[in-house]
Amino acid sequence: MVAVINAQDCVAGRLASTVAKRLLNGEEIVIVNAEKAIITGNPKATEADYEQKIKRGDPYHGPFYPKQPERILRRIIRGMLPFHKPRGRTAYRKLKVFREVPIEFKNDKAEIISSTKTKSGCKFVRIEDISKNFGV
Repeated sequence: MVAVINAQDCVAGRLASTVAKRLLNGEEIVIVNAEKAIITGNPKATEADYEQKIKRGDPYHGPFYPKQPERILRRIIRGMLPFHKPRGRTAYRKLKVFREVPIEFKNDKAEIISSTKTKSGCKFVRIEDISKNFGV
């Protein structure tokens, strides 16, 4: 059984921690609408932080940081898994992240995790806006 999660208006960090726990428990998870997930905080500071991450290092030797919104969210989730151990790698392989809702999951009911929603009044930036600033 595959769990389909809608990431629209969810805080990326809260979503990532919840998904990481479920992946480590053996669930297969598909996240849709990844570009509509949000990162709370000052938008200019958040964009400056991502720009620094992308420009860090050497273009041939890394570290390589993704620019596409679905890959940014996937990388955030990877940071919450013990990725360098077999258990973490196995869990990470059970994760699929999509920018929009693919045809094969159109009929499935997407789960919305209420604990990942933002409180009103917070400053935030969407992952799609961060991605657009870097040419995607």
